[in-house]
Amino acid sequence: MTPYDDPTTAPVPTPTGPPLTGLRVLDLATLFAGPLAATLLGDFGAEVVKVEHPRKPDPSRGHGPSKDGIGLWWKMLGRNKRTITLDLSRPGGQATLLRLAGTADVIIENFRPGTLEKWDLGWPELSAVNPRLILVRVTGFGQFGPYAHRPGFGTLAEAMSGFAAITGEPDAPPTLPPFGLADSIAGLTTAYAVMTALAGRDRTGEGQVVDMALIEPILTALGPQPTWYDQLGHVQPRTGNRSQNNAPRGTYLTADGTWVAVSTSAQSIAERVMVLVGRPDLIDEPWFATGEDRARHADVLDEAVGGWIARHTRTDVLAAFEKAEAAVAPVQDVRDVMADPQYQALNTITTVDDPELGPLRMQNVLFRLSGTPGAIRWAGRPHGADTEEVLTELGLTPDDLAELRAEGVL
Repeated sequence: MTPYDDPTTAPVPTPTGPPLTGLRVLDLATLFAGPLAATLLGDFGAEVVKVEHPRKPDPSRGHGPSKDGIGLWWKMLGRNKRTITLDLSRPGGQATLLRLAGTADVIIENFRPGTLEKWDLGWPELSAVNPRLILVRVTGFGQFGPYAHRPGFGTLAEAMSGFAAITGEPDAPPTLPPFGLADSIAGLTTAYAVMTALAGRDRTGEGQVVDMALIEPILTALGPQPTWYDQLGHVQPRTGNRSQNNAPRGTYLTADGTWVAVSTSAQSIAERVMVLVGRPDLIDEPWFATGEDRARHADVLDEAVGGWIARHTRTDVLAAFEKAEAAVAPVQDVRDVMADPQYQALNTITTVDDPELGPLRMQNVLFRLSGTPGAIRWAGRPHGADTEEVLTELGLTPDDLAELRAEGVL
């Protein structure tokens, strides 16, 4: 056993519990970036209370395939969250949220700028009831600027950031990802922003507002493009699977009709690949000495590598590359991922027992901690399943709850 043997399918007793034990997060956001950040915090012990409209649940409950009418995406995104309903546009909902805010460390929301203020739930009101609160505002374009009040989604961020412009074949249209890339990057960044703001609170004793715009984290993920343009006027083109920084690099078809990906970011790896495919003579070419120069001769290198791979099965290609200590990976779909021995060793896909669907498999917590591991305690719960419990803990009486239900707040 190593310190990293998987401890994440169930809570593991430790002297202090998971590292975010005691942190309370109110997840008011919908769809992906904000809720994903709350999920990541909940995975490591934060108490997350998901607040949804009583008649308009988080749309992620209906995104993608479902089983027996139960959305499967929500089972992952809603894990480790208690779910309550609250209509924040009504006075009773606003008053209840302020009471909840008084008990929370973090609120994550993604309404259009000005919406919370319209409901008298802006930063002045929230910080008045809890000066240590961290208010995280996730929007498409940020809280100010000419686009701030536009509807914003990850697709727009993928287009605006430059991602789509460099993705796809040179003679084909710009390409958008078939999944929530910008939202996912923003969700990861938002979780980091929360932890940074909490560290600041430890120093100052005061909360603050986090302004997270979907168009910004993905721009950072794209690397030094603004600096290249600023200093050189360089605009990165679409190059398909090829890179301007190294070659050979791309996907190659094997003899048995499957695909593998090869990378040669390191010079030593590039040399090993050429020896492996029977073209060590290319190593002596003057242009082989740098990745950028190799990229200019990608046709020659791809012909050598692709031709060799095309004469071998995927099993033989992977074995030969491993023996040569060269970088290769199979191009896998989800079926391959579920059976991959490395993912199995890491328990990257784990099983969660769910009262509605029984055992179901999903991605495990994002990383392993040897001393205070995270855990998936439960999968996404039904809409409003914990409303009565959470609000009773807040001090509301049965009569209070009945009154709120009669008003349509719950």
